[in-house]
Amino acid sequence: MGLEARLEEGFITTTLDSAINWARTGSLWPVTFGLACCALEMMHVGAARYDLDRYGGAVFRASPRQADLMIIAGTLTNKMAIPLRKVYDQMPEPKWVISMGSCANGGGYYHYSYSVVRGSDRVVPVDVYVPGCPPTAEALMFGILRLHEKIKRTSTIARLG
Repeated sequence: MGLEARLEEGFITTTLDSAINWARTGSLWPVTFGLACCALEMMHVGAARYDLDRYGGAVFRASPRQADLMIIAGTLTNKMAIPLRKVYDQMPEPKWVISMGSCANGGGYYHYSYSVVRGSDRVVPVDVYVPGCPPTAEALMFGILRLHEKIKRTSTIARLG
């Protein structure tokens, strides 16, 4: 019994949470925050071969006030931790964060350096981690699809009580 058979009845029922979350997964607006070599793979995802637009997220925004997804791609240094937090705070709710690459996830190759933050989750809350050095464009697409699943599971409407 598919959707076509139910449309003959004249209406479809769903919850408001499901409808809002479905719409949110189709309209992610990532902010450009490429810090190192992982940003090159992030650019590949926006190109024609991988076509991030079919998943609703191809328009990278330069303004954090117009974005709801931050992809941290590359080595996060102590000096960049403060601007990272400022950009995150300027993003409107609901907002999500993807940590892309070994350096953003846990410091990577430069883990023992005095100037590197050992994981972007020490600065902002991270929703999805994409491993690799650098992770491929396919890995980032997989991470974005995992974020879609997480968005669909979130409760949108505040419960009264």
